[in-house]
Amino acid sequence: MEPKLAMLVVEDEAALRTGLCDLLAFRGYAPTAVESGEAGLRAALDQRFALVLLDVMLPGLSGLDVCRELRAARPEQPILLLTARGAEEDVVEGFRRGADDYVTKPFSIAELMARIEALLRRSGKLPMSEQPPFELGPWRIEPAARRGSSGDREIELSARELAMLALFARERGRIVSRRRLLREVWGLSRVEAIRTRTVDVHVAKLRRKLGFAEDGMLETVRGEGYRLT
Repeated sequence: MEPKLAMLVVEDEAALRTGLCDLLAFRGYAPTAVESGEAGLRAALDQRFALVLLDVMLPGLSGLDVCRELRAARPEQPILLLTARGAEEDVVEGFRRGADDYVTKPFSIAELMARIEALLRRSGKLPMSEQPPFELGPWRIEPAARRGSSGDREIELSARELAMLALFARERGRIVSRRRLLREVWGLSRVEAIRTRTVDVHVAKLRRKLGFAEDGMLETVRGEGYRLT
């Protein structure tokens, strides 16, 4: 039997902390919980975790400060922020401090687990083959087989194309920025300073492969990114 992936939950609200640990344990992970920023940073530096779930509003050392220090010490550590503040500036600040993704409270179990599993796949802790098939318009996407099918038509998909499509599907109806694509699909850091057309080129290629017009199902939001409608 393979060892369970260890998760660190840093959350000062007792009920939520317990609920998160119960959920993670039920899903087959091994959670450890602490209630302050200082304790969270110590734990994250003392032990290796597959993922750190980090509340932003913590007593003492804030979640943003923990995120910054942890990212500096362990650049490869996947970090998911839990925040009650959904304002864009708070989210942007979290990314600047080194967060990989965020979930705004209150959140659904489905959304939280989707984001957790996406980060685990991206970091190599959870293989892409464990991702279940999903629908994308007329297409059925099968990550394990790296293919898509629509009627009698089949296409092969690269790992990067699969990662892009999975992200668009998870964020259906929401704008996915080019910076986020560079961060989550290409695995780049400090994306704010990167100027490249590679994302646009890959999106154009995906549209041609799937038969999506530019103003259709996968739309460009000028100056922002892309949105699966």
